[in-house]
Amino acid sequence: MSIRACCPACGEESSHQVLREAADLLVQCGACGHIYHMPREKEPEPINVKTVISAESQSRLGVIDLLPDEKISLGDMLVAELDDETAVGVEVTAIEVGAKRPIIAAASEIDTLWTRAVEDVVVKASVHNGRITIPLYQKCDGEEEFAVDGVYDFAGKKIRISHIKLRDGPILRKEGWKAFARRIKRIYGTYVRY
Repeated sequence: MSIRACCPACGEESSHQVLREAADLLVQCGACGHIYHMPREKEPEPINVKTVISAESQSRLGVIDLLPDEKISLGDMLVAELDDETAVGVEVTAIEVGAKRPIIAAASEIDTLWTRAVEDVVVKASVHNGRITIPLYQKCDGEEEFAVDGVYDFAGKKIRISHIKLRDGPILRKEGWKAFARRIKRIYGTYVRY
C-alpha cells in the first residue's frame, strides 16, 4: 500500500510505501528512500442520524450510524436501528437539511432522513375480471422479483401480470421485464383460469 506524504528528510511530497502498520505507520519515501514513523490519521467517529422509518401505514423513529463526510442521496439503501436494537433495511425517500429537501447531502448536515422499510413490503395489485377490478395486497420480501406476463399466487389468487407501475414513475409493459417488490407501486393483471 502506498500513500502521499511530505518527507521530513527531503521535503518532497511524494508517494510513500507503507512498510508496517501498527499504532503508527512505518513508511519509506519514494523520492529519497528515507524510512520513518508517521502517525496514523484518526478515523472519524460515526454520528447518529435521526431516521423516520415508514412501513406501510405506520412510522417509527430510529437512527443510522454514518461518517460525518459520508454523502447520502435519495434512493440509497441503508440499515437503520430501532430503539429495541432491531436492524431494518431501508431506502432513503427524503433528506431534511433545515427547511430544505436536497437530493444529496453530507451526513453531518442532515437533520432527519425519511426512509421506508424495504425488507418486508406490501405489494398492491389491481386485478380485473371483465368489468370488475379487485384490489389485492400481499406481504413479500423486498427482494422478491415480479415479471410482466408472469403467473403468480397473489393473496390466494392466481394472477398473470400485464404491467407493473414503479414507485419512481415508469411502467413496465414488455414481457419478461422484472422489478423488485420494494420498487413496485402497483401490479396490474388478470385472473388465470384453470
